[in-house]
Amino acid sequence: MANKAVILGCNYYIGLSTIRCLGVHGIHTVAVDYSTENTYGAESKYCSERQIAPHYRKDTEGFIRFLKDYASKQSSPPVLIPCHDNYVEVIDEYLDELREYYLIPQTEQGLYMKTMNKELLHKLASEHGIAVPETLMVDEENLFEKVESTIKYPCLVKPTDSPAFTSVFRKKLFKVFNKEELIEALEKSKKANLEVIIQRIIPGFDDHMYTFDAYLNQDSKVTHWVTCQKYRQYPINFGASVYTGQKYVPELFDLGAPFLESIGFKGFVEIEFKKDAETGKYYLIELNVRITNLNQLLYKVGVNFPYITYRELTGNPVEPMAVKKDTNLVFRYTYEDILAIKAYIKTGQLTKEEIKESLRKPRVHAIWDWADPKPGIAFMKMIAAKKLKKKLKR
Repeated sequence: MANKAVILGCNYYIGLSTIRCLGVHGIHTVAVDYSTENTYGAESKYCSERQIAPHYRKDTEGFIRFLKDYASKQSSPPVLIPCHDNYVEVIDEYLDELREYYLIPQTEQGLYMKTMNKELLHKLASEHGIAVPETLMVDEENLFEKVESTIKYPCLVKPTDSPAFTSVFRKKLFKVFNKEELIEALEKSKKANLEVIIQRIIPGFDDHMYTFDAYLNQDSKVTHWVTCQKYRQYPINFGASVYTGQKYVPELFDLGAPFLESIGFKGFVEIEFKKDAETGKYYLIELNVRITNLNQLLYKVGVNFPYITYRELTGNPVEPMAVKKDTNLVFRYTYEDILAIKAYIKTGQLTKEEIKESLRKPRVHAIWDWADPKPGIAFMKMIAAKKLKKKLKR
């Protein structure tokens, strides 16, 4: 196949899964990172080529120049696949420029950022009749009175720009239980020059979180989709999937597909919903507009989103498909799931018996694969080195 696949960010298992999903079909995969340190995804036997680029934030112009120089040397335009939100932000900023060199599913500059920014996304969803958690802007009049009457405590202080917030605070949000904690969270965010919103917590345990994973073609029509149910997250309650199962929930298609099509989205996207434990209503929480944490699960149940992306952009689209049954298969990121289990048990949210029962399901692992062991070995060495370093500091 003449078109290479350039994968941005292989120091995490999303990049590893993307490399595997393309490599099994004989596609030339190019792992691009800003350092060789901890890039265990590039250790895969399916990785054809490794490239080190300037840092996407510290030297953005150098990074874009690197991408253009690399593509200009190829016989055919490569397919560009970001595997981290930070890469998506840069691609969106330089979309028109990069599309002259790369095959990229999205054609509207700014749409990635509009759907990643929680404030803008919630306005967009509300305009299209999709329920979102009750939200207040921090500059509203009588803010604290409105929190007391509308949002109520505990509530969430969430960033509009998640990647920037996470890089500063090493968490996705602040959960606050009273006015004093809310003021403190707002002051911290202001000091870090980060915009935030205040949001009601939708009732329900972590297993009330669901995902609608879909691919929209160049006509902005959903052609492939899968729905999943989260069981455990890390950090617990407001984190990323660490134990999630494929679960057929047709209502999520009925909500998600018309919304995505109406806003003209193209390419892969994942909508996270939460089902209200009291009313059964689904609320849109956020969109992930790059390959998801659950990619290996989606691939194992029959929908290979990186390959679907590659095939359509290179002019040979895959037949439409949806998983309309329960496969009982679950995704597990073992390293963080162990941390999550300890936290769930410590806080009394799950029992040891419930954990044992959940682990009876057939599993897809985030990193380990007997047919491609080098990334797993590299990951274990990386974790061991970090623990040793931490121990020596004591």
